[in-house]
Amino acid sequence: MASTIKLELVTPERMLVSEDVDEVIAPGYEGEFGVLPEHTHYLAILSIGILRYRKGNEVKKIALGGGFAEVEPEKVVVMADVAERAEEIDLERARRAQARAEAALKELTLDEDTYKKAHAALQRAMVRMAAAGD
Repeated sequence: MASTIKLELVTPERMLVSEDVDEVIAPGYEGEFGVLPEHTHYLAILSIGILRYRKGNEVKKIALGGGFAEVEPEKVVVMADVAERAEEIDLERARRAQARAEAALKELTLDEDTYKKAHAALQRAMVRMAAAGD
């Protein structure tokens, strides 16, 4: 039985993570799910949220903007629309994005599409701040 599982996280721009880890916890569309080595095959839609992975006692966080995950017994492949490591996140930029999204959501004249975009922007900003530890 394998003691680790390979995590590969890719975005359209780059390979963000490619390493052997002990555990992966991802923000699934219907809630968080965890993956350990030898997990059964699984496909999942990912929501905006924080993906965490553990190597020994160290836990790392990545802010995800949604995507898909393919889980196999030896590997987890995450194809993310947008993703940032916690240490790469610019907190001031995230705070400004949160303020813009909150201001947009207060507009009474928003059509449904604009509302959904503003709400998603607010979620992304809040996730980025949470991943960065704010």
